Amino acid sequence: MMLPRSTYVAVADGEKLNLFRNSGDEVALKLTHVVHHAVGRDNQASRSRQNSPSNPDESQAGEDDFSASIVDYLNKEVLDGNIDGLVIVAAPRALGEMRKHYHKALTAKLLGEISKDLTGHSVADIELALRGV
Repeated sequence: MMLPRSTYVAVADGEKLNLFRNSGDEVALKLTHVVHHAVGRDNQASRSRQNSPSNPDESQAGEDDFSASIVDYLNKEVLDGNIDGLVIVAAPRALGEMRKHYHKALTAKLLGEISKDLTGHSVADIELALRGV
């Protein structure tokens, strides 16, 4: 995947968000860590569901809430004009929850998604995954 300069890359799972920016160019990808405000679990994405064998337990509901909160943050950044291009790399379950909350403005800025958990991986591993898509 060729990413224009300044494209943001959000790497997430149900517990953590790492945000990067391509400080290289389309040919020479170079991810730089971006400091962002803390994302909480204040989005109640799945709290209305009751716990049962077919519904998530409290832990899973918390992860779903965090995933939704990540998207709330990214939606705001896109709407404020701070993100012009975005790639989301997320654990499959988290990505599924995140998709439910995309604003149409975020969808318009979305350059790609990778359904893979890379939150505990090095920047080199993330860059490799981005190049391989």
